[in-house]
Amino acid sequence: MTPAARLASAASVLDSIAQGRAPADVVLKAWGAANRYAGSKDRRAVAERVYEVLRSRGRLVRAMGGREDGRALVIGSLAFLDGLTLEEIEALHAGDGYGPRPLSKQERARIEAGEGDLPDWAAAGLPEFVAEDLKTTFGDRWSEEAVALMARAPVDLRVNTARTTVEAARAELTAGGLTPRPTPWSAVGLRLPSEPAPNVQGLKAFNAGEVEIQDEGSQIVTWLAGSGLSFTPDSIVVDYCAGGGGKTLALAQMMSPSPLAGEGGGRRPTDEGSRSWSPVSSDSPADGGETPHPTRSAGHLLPQGEKGRGLIACDVVQKRLDNIRPRLERAGVAADLRLLGPNGGGVEEFNGKADLVFVDAPCSGSGAWRRRPEDAWRLKADEVERLHALQLRILAQAAQLVKPGGRLAYVTCSILTRENEAVADAFEAAHPGFRPVPATDLLAAKTLSDAARTGLGDKAKGGRIRLSPASTGTDGFFAALYERRA
Repeated sequence: MTPAARLASAASVLDSIAQGRAPADVVLKAWGAANRYAGSKDRRAVAERVYEVLRSRGRLVRAMGGREDGRALVIGSLAFLDGLTLEEIEALHAGDGYGPRPLSKQERARIEAGEGDLPDWAAAGLPEFVAEDLKTTFGDRWSEEAVALMARAPVDLRVNTARTTVEAARAELTAGGLTPRPTPWSAVGLRLPSEPAPNVQGLKAFNAGEVEIQDEGSQIVTWLAGSGLSFTPDSIVVDYCAGGGGKTLALAQMMSPSPLAGEGGGRRPTDEGSRSWSPVSSDSPADGGETPHPTRSAGHLLPQGEKGRGLIACDVVQKRLDNIRPRLERAGVAADLRLLGPNGGGVEEFNGKADLVFVDAPCSGSGAWRRRPEDAWRLKADEVERLHALQLRILAQAAQLVKPGGRLAYVTCSILTRENEAVADAFEAAHPGFRPVPATDLLAAKTLSDAARTGLGDKAKGGRIRLSPASTGTDGFFAALYERRA
């Protein structure tokens, strides 16, 4: 493909992203599959242009007079991000072959006029209501947070210490030509640079269940949720909004007795019964044996040898639960997968019995915009209000499962106050029976590093902690931790 054809393709992909809700990487993959003539360098160039535009979309829309189409945004990126002259841009818009048509009079005028004085929110590349929220939360540091939020993110891995050690996993990845380094806060995390993009799912370590893709911030909030708890064969842990299952797998690891798994017990992957099954599956067990009867008690949740130790993963979408099944199998762990009703029903038999209820609530995902910058421009203020009400309702429903003396963890991957502190404030006002657990007291978790114990304390306030790309080098996360009074 010529450079001009790559620009035309990038504009087309941007239009496709804007017209739907699919992630940018999915749209790019579909474009590549439909255009087999595009080589690897072509696909890479188109993807880089697309993400460059998405990360600066607010600025480019403003500079191009409010136009939001892919062509205008690509032209704007050439002028205001790449710094090309009008003549250079015109040469790329000659209308030859598969290249874009010549510039219009209005497009030339926009390039010649320059960007002018941009509002601070546009310069930061964020919607105005989000920028205002960041100002309230971070004060003078808001622009630093905004820049980090839209920057490229590394690839973080969680080492499954029931399968291998951190040192062995790092050595294996290094031998494969990668450059992993320990994550600063999670003691079982490894970090790969974003460039060149690693094919993690093609790695032997990944397919053997030795590593999983999980942002370090996601690991941290999971370790905090279980810190200090002693898991026994009768323990019940509920992942109330399991989603893709990343935190479900981390919770399973936390309940394991492996050297760095945390305070709980568990097994080595070679133990009898290490394969998992799901009570909502009609599939036979992987070893071809008889399918266990899907009873409703907590005693059947893990394989033989760990009978009674219960991890229950819930969701309102069956497909998500189905997608968790192979991840559990690969990691050598198990969970009871429960499909919830639209009002959260389906696990009432555990009301007042759970040692830990982990609520990774549906949210805007704004803390992960550095991975999905297109979502920043799909989010509207009224959607945040809808999410606030939903999150509060889910948290109240999940709280019923917690036993006296048990723990409740509310988590979002959001940077927005309305989804974080505002939900925690409202929950605490309505549920005085739940006492905040000081987050600093939970930093002693074995799966957190010594650096975390000293470096994350100032990110905590009472029973809450905030993580962000600029302050902790992670995705944006919020956690509020509670103990149910007797």
